[in-house]
Amino acid sequence: MARIQAVLQFIEENLEQDLTLEMLAEISNFSKFHFSRIFSAVIHKTPMTYLTERRLHHAVTYLSTTNKTMLDISSLCGFTSVSSFNSSFKKQYKTTPSAMRRSMQENSNIPLISGNNQEELSLSKNYDLNSKNNNNFLRRVWDMNIEVKELPGYQVAYARHIGSYLETYKAWETIGKWAQDNGIPREQYFIGISLDDPSVTDEQFCRYDACITLPEGFSAESGSGIEFKTLSGGQYALYKFYDTIDKLAIAYQSVYGGWLPNSEFEPDDRHALEFCMNDPYTDPDGKAKIDLYIPIKRTLS
Repeated sequence: MARIQAVLQFIEENLEQDLTLEMLAEISNFSKFHFSRIFSAVIHKTPMTYLTERRLHHAVTYLSTTNKTMLDISSLCGFTSVSSFNSSFKKQYKTTPSAMRRSMQENSNIPLISGNNQEELSLSKNYDLNSKNNNNFLRRVWDMNIEVKELPGYQVAYARHIGSYLETYKAWETIGKWAQDNGIPREQYFIGISLDDPSVTDEQFCRYDACITLPEGFSAESGSGIEFKTLSGGQYALYKFYDTIDKLAIAYQSVYGGWLPNSEFEPDDRHALEFCMNDPYTDPDGKAKIDLYIPIKRTLS
């Protein structure tokens, strides 16, 4: 995907700058939420993890080829202080920068250590996102399993959960009791909305809305932890998920990283919708049946 390639190039050229997730998302021309998901799906690392690894890669080069001080190297590689540089370096390489430099000087024939996997960090070899050598069979599979659909807007009531996405049942219990008390017909849709990407947001701060669509003419009154909003309609890519709920994150990654970059669409700036089609706690196999709708728009040519 050309947009992600542009971000990778920008990182390489601006490692010494104070780069933020918002800045990288702006370079990609995706929203912060969608950028994080797409980057992680394509590169298999979060944007900030990748950025740190590239900084450390350059730091090792400085250690082996120059006599620059640790302060100079940390500054050139974009670390805010020598202590943060040392901490990140030790976490990645299990040694300190000074110890690695001494080892290189004592063993000058040792190959340059550039990461846990040098090929993994090679832009030219692994991150040629414009390559046409796609797996045609995989593409056919995606084409069979993803359907482009137009959804209307929905008026919904919702209960918000903040915390692990594996504990969203708490919000569903709240909205379920409210729906029963207010006589909401059972044929209404139950829709989950994951508002944060757990790969970049601490688990304890992840937000999730458990929603139920409202029948026409329903008079909404907030209270008891229940709020109301309108979900935007529009074009979505539908992926039918049926597995244990812990694997839903993999489904997101597959759509964003597998299907979307090879399609004629790009993510739109709306939240994905998780239409809950069963109760996983009563499913014979304990699996969740979810119609996952990813918001999309046609790529401008």
